[in-house]
Amino acid sequence: MWARGARGGPPPGAGAAEPDEGSIGIRLLEAPTNRRDDPRALRYIVDHLRPGTTIRRQLLIVNRTAERRAVELYPAAANVDGTKFVFGEGRASNELTKWTTLDRGAIELGPWEEARVRATIAVPPDTPTGERYGVLWASAASTPRSGGQITQIHRVGVRMYLDVGDGGEPASDFAIGEIRPARSSQGEPSVTVQVNNTGGRAVDLTGTVTLTDGPAGSRAGPFPVAEGTTLAPGATGQVGARFPAELPNGPWKIEVNLKSGLVQRSATARIQFPEPGREGERATFYSRLFTGWTAAASVAGLLLLAGLAVLARRFRRTPASARRERISANR
Repeated sequence: MWARGARGGPPPGAGAAEPDEGSIGIRLLEAPTNRRDDPRALRYIVDHLRPGTTIRRQLLIVNRTAERRAVELYPAAANVDGTKFVFGEGRASNELTKWTTLDRGAIELGPWEEARVRATIAVPPDTPTGERYGVLWASAASTPRSGGQITQIHRVGVRMYLDVGDGGEPASDFAIGEIRPARSSQGEPSVTVQVNNTGGRAVDLTGTVTLTDGPAGSRAGPFPVAEGTTLAPGATGQVGARFPAELPNGPWKIEVNLKSGLVQRSATARIQFPEPGREGERATFYSRLFTGWTAAASVAGLLLLAGLAVLARRFRRTPASARRERISANR
C-alpha cells in the first residue's frame, strides 16, 4: 500500500491505495515469501532474522505533482511508546537505522514520474535478541507559493518491525479484555475495549464493532475501530469505536472483531449506553468466538469429559465383589 505525503510532519506510516494528487508517495514492493498472505507485511517491513543475516527490500517512490521534485531518502528511528508507534525527530538514529542503508540517498522525479530504490538491512552477528523499530522516509520540500516565504515539507514513510533472535520467530497474539460504553455530553455513544498483547511481537490493531439484539431486535454496524493503536509485547491498551448519536441506549449485544496481520480475535458481551455525559457499566465478554486450534481443543476436551463420565457411571453400577475379582485378576 501507499504512504501519503504529510505537510509539516510525519504521517502514520502508510495510507490509501493511491497517493493523493499533489503529493509524493512511497510503497513497499516486496515481502518475505512466508508472509505473502499477511496484509501487515505487505504494508510494512515486518521480519524475523537471525544475527548475521542480511535482507533487501525494494520500494517505489512516486511524484504525483505537476512540478519536478528532489526527494531525500533515509532511515530514521522509531519506537512503540504506550499505545502508539512513535517516529523519532528528523534523522534520529537507533540500532536498526545503523544496520539499514539505501542504494540512493536522493532522487529527482519529474511530474508524475516514479523510481525504485532498494533498502538493505544487515544485522550484525553479535546482536542481542529483541524487536527493533524504524521507518524508511521519503522527504521533499515544496516550492513556496507566489509571494510566500513558507516551505512545506512532505515526508512519507514505511515502518520497520524487525525481530532478531536465534530459532523461530516469537508468536504474535493478543487478548480482548473488558469493554466500557459511554456517551459524550453531545450525546455521541462510544465504546473502549481493553486489549493485552500476549505475544512476542508488536501488534497494530484494526477491526470492527457490531451491535445486535437491540431494542425491538435492532442492529447497527459494523463500525470500524479507530486505527493507530500499536502495542509492544506485554503492553496493555485500548481501541475505540464511535456510533451515531441517535443510537438507543440498549441493551445491546456487542461483537468485537480485532486483527493484527494474520492474528484475529473476536468476543461478545451485553452492554447498555448511559445518558449523555456519563460512562456506562463495564462489561466482561461472556463468550469468545473460537478459531483454529482453540475450537479443536475445546471439542476434544468436551469429548474427554463425556468419556470419563460414562466410565464413572459404569464403575458405580458394577457390584463391589465383581470389581474386587477384576482387580485380583489383573495383579
